Amino acid sequence: MAWNVTGSLVALVTPFAADGSVDFDALGALIDFHLANHTDGLVVLGTTGESSTMTHEEDAAVCDYTVKRVAGRIPVIAGSGSNSTETMLEKSIMFENLGADGLLLITPYYNKANAEGIYRHFATVADAVHIPCILYNVPGRTGCSIPLPVLARLAQHPNVVGIKEASGDISYATEVAKLLCDNFCMYSGNDDIILPLLSLGGAGVISVLANVCPAQTHELVAAYHAGDIARAREIQLSYLELIHALFIEVNPIPVKTALQMMGKAVGGFRLPLCEMTAEHAETLRNALTKAGVL
Repeated sequence: MAWNVTGSLVALVTPFAADGSVDFDALGALIDFHLANHTDGLVVLGTTGESSTMTHEEDAAVCDYTVKRVAGRIPVIAGSGSNSTETMLEKSIMFENLGADGLLLITPYYNKANAEGIYRHFATVADAVHIPCILYNVPGRTGCSIPLPVLARLAQHPNVVGIKEASGDISYATEVAKLLCDNFCMYSGNDDIILPLLSLGGAGVISVLANVCPAQTHELVAAYHAGDIARAREIQLSYLELIHALFIEVNPIPVKTALQMMGKAVGGFRLPLCEMTAEHAETLRNALTKAGVL
């Protein structure tokens, strides 16, 4: 399946209103912010979007709203993952029907599964839908990684177009790089190693940093692809302190707090997530100030 989406794809937060419901006005403002700052794609309902605490109805509403607001200007990828393959299948079909351009599919966390089970988990969805599927490898969250032989099989599937590689393991990413081709790409899932994964042939990043620095994250990837390695390196290193601050507590607590500090109405969190400590908030504010965001 044709898929040539490169650049900075933001792992978008989900704004909540004071009563805890999804704040669609704030979501619209965030989408407009990214369109104005050259973000190359929106990834909704992922880890950063707090989808694990949202209902299926809320997921559908966020996907529907985002697709309509974007109106085809950039790709919209919806996170439909679940540790239940049947649930992931249902959500994937729903998001396809709502007009999502692609799907982000996570490994079966908690269950973990054996190698064949992990293969079937992804293949069940890829067989059923008609839009591109991006696999999501984040063992620090899920407790399991996609075995490389399984990944090699999935990379041959016509509906599997890439992987969000968020293990932080360069050795694993190097093995993934052997599988890259016109029909299978890799996105960095870690903002602190965007440039190293680009150097291995990566197409871009699915980024938390892009929530607060969309233009800069876009420029980092664009500079690399234009051959300006020095500029890409400069951006990667100059934002490293902020990147670390954005993960000083579990994502998306810091990035949502950062957006609040920037005056963006993203609201609070849903339990078990809650406000970050005052000490960490000060560290984050200092990093945002040093990076010129505040």
